[in-house]
Amino acid sequence: MSSSLDANDIGPLRTRRNTRAILRRTTSRVILVILSALLLVPLWWMLVTAVKADHELVAFPPTLWPQQWKWINFSIAVSSVPFFMYLRNTVIITFFTVLGAVISNPLIAYGFSRVDWPGRDKLFLIVLATVFIPFPVLLVPLFDLFSRVGWINTFLPLIVPVFFGNAFWIFLMRQFLLQIPGDLSDSARIDGAKEFQVFSRVVLPLTLPAIGAIAIFAFIFAWNDFLGPLIYLQDSSHYTLAIGLTFFHSEHNVRLNLLMAASTLVILPVVVIFIIFQRFFIAGVTLGSVR
Repeated sequence: MSSSLDANDIGPLRTRRNTRAILRRTTSRVILVILSALLLVPLWWMLVTAVKADHELVAFPPTLWPQQWKWINFSIAVSSVPFFMYLRNTVIITFFTVLGAVISNPLIAYGFSRVDWPGRDKLFLIVLATVFIPFPVLLVPLFDLFSRVGWINTFLPLIVPVFFGNAFWIFLMRQFLLQIPGDLSDSARIDGAKEFQVFSRVVLPLTLPAIGAIAIFAFIFAWNDFLGPLIYLQDSSHYTLAIGLTFFHSEHNVRLNLLMAASTLVILPVVVIFIIFQRFFIAGVTLGSVR
């Protein structure tokens, strides 16, 4: 009799558990959607303001949707400053920054994770500790160093240091490399592969998610960098978009629609790059499993 009652209770109990699980998933997703919408509000407001007419900027209450779509604001914003010259400089710096990041950091991380040598772990801790050094502490020594070698007012101070690695990116890459079984490297060495061949042909193809994440980090860092170009670039012909946008703000702070149009054009490549490569970014940051 008790077994019959227990069997009859299994169905409703399982139904209640499934209902609670569905409710938890639905609640969490609703919360995530609400938070995502809140985070997108500033982006939406920037886009809407960028295509508003001048008289709508002072309207009260503010219009949530433009009455007139002034797409010409983008053309005016681009022509108000040497936008394409700033864009060219930013693209050059960003390209070489990403190139240096994806070349140097995997190599350095490989040496810290897959090659045994005396003092490896201690040196890695020293490298990792440099993350906590504030940039203002290094500002004056670096400026003095670059001025002595004649690199001031060139792109070199913004590009060359990246080819020597970044502590955080090295850490990210090393943690990913530690997920790869050492038997793969040992098998390649037994077959006669040199160390660089092991790295380039066996290990490197498995690290594409981490390399993609590092490339995105490097792209965003170089594209949005303001302090570096402000310090090292003294000629206006070398200015980047970050500096140019600041000058645009000082000249057109009254016409908010033009400022928002210029800001939209500046952040658009970052948004597009992240949307295209978000799969690699998420897989790299979460240290995805070996395939």
